[in-house]
Amino acid sequence: MTAGPGARGGPPVAAVIVTHDRRDLLEEALTALGAQTRAPDRIIVVDNASADGTAALVADRFPDADLLVLARNIGGAGGFGAGIARALSGGAALLWLLDDDTVPEPDALEMLLAARERAATGEDGPPALVASRVVWTDGRDHPMNTPRPKPRATADETRVARAAGCVPIRSASFVSVLVDAAVVRERGLPVADYFLWNDDFEFTTRLLRGRRGLLCPGSVAVHKTRTFGGTETDPGDRFFYEVRNKIWLFTGSRGLAPPERALYAGSTLRRWARTFAASGDRAVLRRAAVRGVREGLFTRPRPTAAVLREAGAEPPPDEGRADGRDG
Repeated sequence: MTAGPGARGGPPVAAVIVTHDRRDLLEEALTALGAQTRAPDRIIVVDNASADGTAALVADRFPDADLLVLARNIGGAGGFGAGIARALSGGAALLWLLDDDTVPEPDALEMLLAARERAATGEDGPPALVASRVVWTDGRDHPMNTPRPKPRATADETRVARAAGCVPIRSASFVSVLVDAAVVRERGLPVADYFLWNDDFEFTTRLLRGRRGLLCPGSVAVHKTRTFGGTETDPGDRFFYEVRNKIWLFTGSRGLAPPERALYAGSTLRRWARTFAASGDRAVLRRAAVRGVREGLFTRPRPTAAVLREAGAEPPPDEGRADGRDG
């Protein structure tokens, strides 16, 4: 479907927020969306089967939002898959993806759109995605959401990015990133079965393979996590998802070329070593790692379309690559 111009000028932008049992943070995030200097044309809230009154809050305080309540919690990966599918079915041209604990500065979307326009070229058009600079509550760059710079970016890529006030990147997080919907239609939704962790890395590397992505430092979003740190900060049982999903990614995703897989696998092993070294309960991490290795090697992600339907969401009718896998 080809979308027409948005009601506020330019291509229509659908903001997608995924939430689970964090109604107070969600209220702050939605309030920030309403205060944007260039507001999104549509706001889709995906409620991952919350039990804290989230749906009632959205219906009462933000009646213009498009609320999708899922029958069960399918994690951030599945939630973004469901929300993106909803946005694509509605004809969105651009997708602004945000976590429910993300508070964008008032001009965050305006700056993303301006950078995307400045970085467009006659050869390949605008970049496939533009990511915000993500900071913690004290203004420091958040290590959990630092986009990976693009290795071996060409001189032309670097020149165009600098002229737009940006930096070439190879991946981004789901904390304030503006994505070209046409690229998603071509390359598929996030892999819903990842549930959490590495889903945004797999999705954005897949979108960006052979394409351009940018970090726009002028667009700022505050990620209000409880603590300052990356995923290696003593994750406990959730380390299972880190290990399983990384193995799925390195062995099955179309996002990384073979040399990149070797590069990122090496950096992953070093990060895992730091995680174990800093952990206060290595036995928990060890058990989670063993489970993750076993499932990563001997199982494959279920088709995303099937996961979404089980939760009561519909994938786009032309979604032929929803699992993002090789083959």
